Amino acid sequence: MEGSRIAQHMGRTADLAHHFLEAVDQAAIASAEWRGLGDKNAADAAAVEAMRRTFDKVPFDGRVAIGEGERDEAPMLFIGEELGNQVGVEGALQIDIAVDPLECTNNCADNSPNSIAVLAAAPRGTLLHAPDCYMDKIAAGPELAGHVSLDGGVTYNLEQAAYVLDKPISEVKVVALDRERHAQLFKEIREAGAQLDLMGDGDVSAAIWAARPDGPYDMLLGIGAAPEGVITAAALRGIGGVFEGRLVFRSEEEEKRAEKMVDDDLTRLWDAKDLCRSDDAIFVASGVCDGYLPGVIVGNDSVQTFAELIDVHTGEVTRHDRTHTL
Repeated sequence: MEGSRIAQHMGRTADLAHHFLEAVDQAAIASAEWRGLGDKNAADAAAVEAMRRTFDKVPFDGRVAIGEGERDEAPMLFIGEELGNQVGVEGALQIDIAVDPLECTNNCADNSPNSIAVLAAAPRGTLLHAPDCYMDKIAAGPELAGHVSLDGGVTYNLEQAAYVLDKPISEVKVVALDRERHAQLFKEIREAGAQLDLMGDGDVSAAIWAARPDGPYDMLLGIGAAPEGVITAAALRGIGGVFEGRLVFRSEEEEKRAEKMVDDDLTRLWDAKDLCRSDDAIFVASGVCDGYLPGVIVGNDSVQTFAELIDVHTGEVTRHDRTHTL
């Protein structure tokens, strides 16, 4: 489907959706040149610069609400960075972005599954504006809404999932990032008897899979990056499902920055509608390596990209397989 047709969606943010689709596609194309070459930083830098060049042409007053990197950490799209060619223009659409130009940099470097370029966009002030910290997360399908919560504890959530989904705990499938910080989480999941699938990277993809009825997982648990948590919240507002997050800080400095940016209690439990507070929002992702989405296919004089767009206002999910001339 051509990007120009996307603008027919209702909602002011969605009027710019074809530009955001182009941004993730261009980031995917740029980073795909580095697949399997073992240089995750070069792949990330290529994605960032391609996305930034695209944003420079977009008719909006944009801002990075949450992303990977602070102002002095080039080449990241830094938190608070202004985007678009109408910054400060009266009447321009004021849009916040939660962004990861290359989710799963390691996977791109190794040419392994699930590397994507991804962002969420919503009206100014409606996406969580916080530092690049961590977030404890839970994601699940709409059937588990009101039945599972981060406050419930691992065993409780597994028991609830088994009861609601009408299957034994031994058939409940949980996905989590393979990290040392999750040792206790893994122990509790295994002691409860649930199935555990570990992913090296990619909790945006994993959360969306957990939220979909036909997905391979029933639940995502564990600590990942906060920007991806906000992006995921937008996606799950659109497709339905459970998402909760709580900020986790790696240093006192990070916590102090958060105190200045987040008005609420830093220990607050955020649900999807707290992290993305507007229905006038979109989620868009483009595949770099095969996985949740097919990866970029490079031809002699063109490349193919494979993207998914979720319109939160309508709940519509559309695929956009496009050919770009080199």
